Amino acid sequence: MRHSRVLSGPGPVLVLIVVAAVAGGLRGGFTDLFVYRFGGRSALRGLPIYGSGDPVTGLHFTYPPFAAIAMMPLALLPAWIAAALWTAASVASLAAVVVLVLRAFERPAPGWLVAVVTVGALALEPVWQNLTFGQANLIVMLAVLVDLMRPERRWSGILVGLVAGVKLTPLVFVVLLVLVGRRAAAGRAALTFAATVAVGFVVMPGSALTYWDAGLIDARRVGPPALAHNQSVYGTLTRLLDGPPPTWLWLAVAGPLSVGVLIVGARWWRRGDRVLGTGLGALAMLMASPISWSHHWVWAVPLALALWMRSWCVCVAWTAVFVARPIVWPGYGRGREYGWSPAAHFVGNAYLLAALALAGWAAVTLNRRERPAAPTLNAPRRTRPPRRGS
Repeated sequence: MRHSRVLSGPGPVLVLIVVAAVAGGLRGGFTDLFVYRFGGRSALRGLPIYGSGDPVTGLHFTYPPFAAIAMMPLALLPAWIAAALWTAASVASLAAVVVLVLRAFERPAPGWLVAVVTVGALALEPVWQNLTFGQANLIVMLAVLVDLMRPERRWSGILVGLVAGVKLTPLVFVVLLVLVGRRAAAGRAALTFAATVAVGFVVMPGSALTYWDAGLIDARRVGPPALAHNQSVYGTLTRLLDGPPPTWLWLAVAGPLSVGVLIVGARWWRRGDRVLGTGLGALAMLMASPISWSHHWVWAVPLALALWMRSWCVCVAWTAVFVARPIVWPGYGRGREYGWSPAAHFVGNAYLLAALALAGWAAVTLNRRERPAAPTLNAPRRTRPPRRGS
């Protein structure tokens, strides 16, 4: 009985978080965490954050100025402590996402089950890539889900606005909130995002002006868009066309696809499946963004859990894509994506194609559920019961 209580409580998850902290502190050397700390350190010293690259990795800080301000505490810590805390926070966020999803479906969330699912999620390429790079996507995903699961709460929307101030792409969820009729939460998210922009201009006006110029829409500023790990519509078009597509073509393809998926997500959300609806909104975000690195696709986890509640076959197929990591099966890097065969394009764009397939399945399933049953031609006619006394 005592062991049962221990396993059902938060103990297993806490142990997992401690293990993650130790592993993160020992390993260190997380590429993107170096860049985050560089941005925070530059903001603390009043230096331009977009003028030069991180001295350790050579990579440039590509996030909005507010993100650099948010990273200031990390810059004050020794590297190994920052790595330990960041890894622990990421794993804790993943576990919290599992709890949110289970509770959204009114399923029990004992500690042992949450820990098992969290560890299992580490097998998905976007998750372990997120951890090995020291990325922020798991934390961002948790913040979005907290707001989207209960947008009727008084302060819902603020977290979406804050993470949009860090990574921009969560602005898609402001549109989703509008589509599902939660305009108050959408307004709070928009105002919070605007406040993050204002804070950036107040604290570092020069860097803010540099960031919010025309260079913002240049996808090449964050890396080569043709790289196989970029599983966005823009990345796919770049590989297909052997070069970056014209802006009009990208918008003509990505726009309708993203809007369509977002609408399907809003319809599922309104029907009561807020996890699937929000996950589809995330897929719309990943399609629309010029750069959607594979570690941005951590949304595969809550989507897999939502699919398990509805169709285990679809869930297994969806999860297998992100465990097998087919996007790197063809040769990639150093422009080799431009020489891909048709079969290689099919495999190398697997995340995007899986997202489109899932959105199609969601739309068809939704329409079947909403369609009223048609009377059959061979249905027997109803006859009046005989009157008494006849």
